[in-house]
Amino acid sequence: MNRQIKFLEKRIKAGRGLTPSDLVLKGGKVINVFSGETIECDVAVQGSFIVGLGADYKGKEVVDVSGKWVVPGLIDAHMHLESTMLLPANLARALLPHGTTTIVSDPHEIANVAGLNGIRFLLKESEFIPLDIYFMAPSCVPATTLETSGAKIGISELRMLKKEPRVLGLAEMMNYPGVLAGEEDVLKKLSLFADSVIDGHAPLLKGYDLQGYISAGMRSDHETSGQNEAMEKLRSGMMIMIREGTSARNMDELLPLVSKSNEGRFCFVSDDLHPHDIHQRGHLDYLLRRAIEYGLDAATAVKLASLNPARYFGLKYKGAVAPGYQADLVVLNDLELFSVEKVYKEGRLVAENGVALDFAVKIKALAESLRPIRLASIKPDRFQIRRQGQKARVIQLVPGQIHTRLLQADVKTDNGLVQSDSEADILKVAVLERHHGSGRIGLGLVRGFGLKKGALASSVAHDSHNIVCVGVEDEDMFCAIKELKRIGGGMVAASQGRVLASVPLGVAGLISTEPLEDLVPKLEKLNRAAISLGCSIADPFMYLSFLALPVIPEVRITDRGLVDVGKFALVSLFFDEG
Repeated sequence: MNRQIKFLEKRIKAGRGLTPSDLVLKGGKVINVFSGETIECDVAVQGSFIVGLGADYKGKEVVDVSGKWVVPGLIDAHMHLESTMLLPANLARALLPHGTTTIVSDPHEIANVAGLNGIRFLLKESEFIPLDIYFMAPSCVPATTLETSGAKIGISELRMLKKEPRVLGLAEMMNYPGVLAGEEDVLKKLSLFADSVIDGHAPLLKGYDLQGYISAGMRSDHETSGQNEAMEKLRSGMMIMIREGTSARNMDELLPLVSKSNEGRFCFVSDDLHPHDIHQRGHLDYLLRRAIEYGLDAATAVKLASLNPARYFGLKYKGAVAPGYQADLVVLNDLELFSVEKVYKEGRLVAENGVALDFAVKIKALAESLRPIRLASIKPDRFQIRRQGQKARVIQLVPGQIHTRLLQADVKTDNGLVQSDSEADILKVAVLERHHGSGRIGLGLVRGFGLKKGALASSVAHDSHNIVCVGVEDEDMFCAIKELKRIGGGMVAASQGRVLASVPLGVAGLISTEPLEDLVPKLEKLNRAAISLGCSIADPFMYLSFLALPVIPEVRITDRGLVDVGKFALVSLFFDEG
């Protein structure tokens, strides 16, 4: 008799109550995501699986959870783990106390820097940790031809990734113009994953173009920000991923759409979540608290963070407290506050009272190829912009969102050279190619940071992750970038030729080797430095990182210049130029 059959026999006997289970959670109030009920019963666990719900189960280990609630482990359906700046083991320690037991990550950030080696690094680092990390194969590396990335993920690399057991499908297809135009390279990628899950990425797309895009196989969208947009996508069969991250927050707008008739077509995601938000507010537990406070019934709210994403990705043993499901379980002290007391992963206690229990994970040696900052030599005069028209195109930040607006404005000049204008809050922004040492620099103007002096610079700049810098004085921009090169990537605030604060990100210029509790104080110091420079927005480095993302409307800046996203083309900084 083989091992699997023996396991099944044990599970059946334990489920029937004929033999003691390995673990029994006694007398809790189980949230049933199938019936929508709350049922007081025991939860019996044999090995890594739930084997029964009922009364009077006997167990080798019995934990009294009377008066508490038992819910399935939470699943984040779309996350870029690089945005947490944490290695997988440190991410597990950070998320488990909040009830998260599974995430689905799109590793296109590290792929844009280090290609297939970067993805394989994350696969290895996440192999033996008590947090299930699945991956989607990046569909757009580089994201566009309007920027310079450090690597390329083509059809041959995707074929290799598709063979990986923890790669579930094709990640967000950002190149919707390429889909609609029928570009051969794009269609090859879609055809390769036609039998898998394909995530969408179609902000503001509607009408016939949306229909054509979805017809190519996209089944979800996390870039939906408006109710009309969401309903059109919902009616067309998409899973609407309600995003509440650090910069992009769509929950307030989209949650009112969830009803009993359509609740199976929504799920919660964080997308990009910075370490300080995990530290201050939590993860999916924060979204569930807000959803329940809004008025969504608890069973539905939990379903959006468990069963729905599990079904969408075909994770058939996850997402419910029921026989035959994996014993990923969360015990709550308070349902409305979604106060997590205990977290079990495959039947093993992994977190209790806000602390992840010790688990031995060896962090492997970091390959040099994952830490490239190949930046050509520069001088402060490389940030000079010569005025070549009456009106300039200015990137206008939108608070609480990652999309931007195009602003037409007069600019401050001195001897024909454009100057940052702190009074009008129009500042210089530069993107420097950092993968190949080409010396290419894209220059533009941005409004919304509020800096009165100094500069901010970062090697985190979606999606190609060139160096992005915003500043008042050219010399301070130079100072910040020089420090980034010295520390091998990260984030820097500088003023008057002096570095005020920095956070090294030694893995691909994206990820720290430090745990959350050590990383957060450094980030807080960095944000305090930004505030001291007059910065008027919360988490300026998140906004800074998205300035170089040329697939989100309306206007962006890359190492190749200013991008009009609607036209999907480079445009002049000045309206009158050319």
